[in-house]
Amino acid sequence: MELKSFIFDMDGVIIDSEPFWRQAQISILSKYKVTISIEDCIQYTMGKRIDDVAFTWCQLHSLQLDPKVLEQEIINAVTTLIAEKGEAKPGLYELLDFLKENKYQIALATSSSLPIINAVFKRLSIAQYFEVVCSADEEVYGKPHPAVYLKAAKKLKVSPSNCIVLEDSVTGLIAAKAAAMKTVVIPEDPSDPRFRLADAIFTSMFEVIEFLQ
Repeated sequence: MELKSFIFDMDGVIIDSEPFWRQAQISILSKYKVTISIEDCIQYTMGKRIDDVAFTWCQLHSLQLDPKVLEQEIINAVTTLIAEKGEAKPGLYELLDFLKENKYQIALATSSSLPIINAVFKRLSIAQYFEVVCSADEEVYGKPHPAVYLKAAKKLKVSPSNCIVLEDSVTGLIAAKAAAMKTVVIPEDPSDPRFRLADAIFTSMFEVIEFLQ
């Protein structure tokens, strides 16, 4: 079986945006007298869709606040940070060029909303590489549900089993494996035993290129 459809997650894979998400959550919640840590963000919200993120904090801290308000504030803060400071993860352009040169179909399947996707594409100038862009915002369920990955395969007109996914979070890994896709990871914490579910674990996209060669 030849895997010629490559699907990227975005946050923490394409762009080092996880710190922006954490900074935004910590900053916005502090306005509502709620103190959270980076570790809290990793534990409770990493890899999740923004509505799940907002709902989680409202529930955990009994906030008398419409989660939609919190959701929009976090999105606005992250979009601003990406536009000002966003940087591609090491090996991104090299991997994208390798995939193009070797006739891979390239897709994006992310938990992030379209404003975030647009901000990343603009900041990194990479929109032209992607044939298909899927946001979990458009699905009933976000990751770890496989819906966004299954939608990407459908738009690419390929079987999920013919797709290879690059992820960085346990939430995303579960989603991609549930979609029956070959899944490789570049985790923030490679020692987390849950990443053993992946088909391969790497430290950078340069290693992904070697794996595909």
